[in-house]
Amino acid sequence: MDASESELLRSIPSVGEFLDSPAGKSLSAEFGAGITKFELRALLDELRAQIRAGLSTLPDETRLAADLRTRLIRLTQPIGRRAINATGILLHTGLGRSPLCREAVEVLTTAGNYSVLQASLDSGDRSLREEKIQRMLVELTGCEAATVVNNNAAATMLILNTLAKGKEVIISRGQLIEIGGSFRMTEVMAQSSAILREVGTTNRTHLRDYEGAINDNTGAIIHVHTSNYRIRGFAGTPDIRELAELGRRRNLRVIDDLGSGAIVPLHDFGISDEPLVKDSIAAGADVACFSGDKLICGPQSGIICGKKPIIEEIRKNSFARMFRVCKLTLAGLEATLPHFLNARYRDAIPFYRMLCRKLEDLAVDAQLVATALKEIPGLSVTVAADVAYIGSGSIPDEGIPTQVVRLTHRDIAPDDLARRLRLGIPSLFGRLQDRHLVLDMRTLLDGETQLVIDAVRTAIQGT
Repeated sequence: MDASESELLRSIPSVGEFLDSPAGKSLSAEFGAGITKFELRALLDELRAQIRAGLSTLPDETRLAADLRTRLIRLTQPIGRRAINATGILLHTGLGRSPLCREAVEVLTTAGNYSVLQASLDSGDRSLREEKIQRMLVELTGCEAATVVNNNAAATMLILNTLAKGKEVIISRGQLIEIGGSFRMTEVMAQSSAILREVGTTNRTHLRDYEGAINDNTGAIIHVHTSNYRIRGFAGTPDIRELAELGRRRNLRVIDDLGSGAIVPLHDFGISDEPLVKDSIAAGADVACFSGDKLICGPQSGIICGKKPIIEEIRKNSFARMFRVCKLTLAGLEATLPHFLNARYRDAIPFYRMLCRKLEDLAVDAQLVATALKEIPGLSVTVAADVAYIGSGSIPDEGIPTQVVRLTHRDIAPDDLARRLRLGIPSLFGRLQDRHLVLDMRTLLDGETQLVIDAVRTAIQGT
């Protein structure tokens, strides 16, 4: 440690010294003394680390107070968690996938109090937690029963552990997928205590491959929808109807892991369909699982639909309690599913509302943003046609026409501008493309165009 670094470290105010300053007292009064002290310690630790990494100038007290205030807002206030999605990825995993519908947002406040979670209104006895959700899913999918866990990976693992613990599960090599976070189907199977039995090849698997693999220790057949990639050309695999027929003939249960889990067809929005849950059930799958926070647009969850005896068996598995969801998740799903029953999802659910937006309306928004931002000195602004994507492993290779605003500043690199926007309150996320920062109009929520304009002005001009 050289003398200048040592001097800088000694110049950092102590926690007590800063808290006793006018700025420290003001922040303590606004946010609370305990949380202010907690976040100040973290900020000062980071400042010391930056000095050891080469920082040569300390922020003054005003800047330190401003940085601390930003951290406190992010930690304690809803606006600190808000993100504006201008990435063009509708189901952006990093930004929480689908925004919830208005009714789901409202019901979370009620559910945060005591709520009718698992109590019968008639008898007062304990009842089925997901009773309302089950009834709606039976209607929407044609299944006999349904249950909910915390995500689809948990749903897959729970099904396998219930139906095939210690037994072989037959799967096509072309369906050994890896989902986000390097989480692989092979690992899910291993954790479930089912034994992986691969058949076929990466691009071609035949029904005879499945049939030839059946033996006395076969527990189930699983079909996995390759949500996040596509194999083109000389490729093929039996569909769920063929596998269900094979399962009936050989007295084996057939599992369909649908991934994103579509309740309604997507071709109405000009994009390719994902497999419908009701089609899987109608085809004869004994049990199907899918995400509740992708194309269904509820809170993060995994939904399991199928034959009643299987669902009851799954509910009795000890893992079911470990994977069960909280009252807020159930409330959010309960508020979302009625929009599909009422066929109002196009207007009521933000994701489908984004898909429905006309290009000419997006062009109006893009021009509004561009006109306002052209007033900023040094900023080059253009409006262009581009392509948005569903995201979260759904329909990975099919784009949706959109309109974007492209920004280039003469003194600020695109990645630096993107960072400044992310650090703002609320955070604004765009995408970097061809030496531009691109802001996509397709993924903005109602009323967010002015927030985009304000965020860019603040990031560049500080006002």
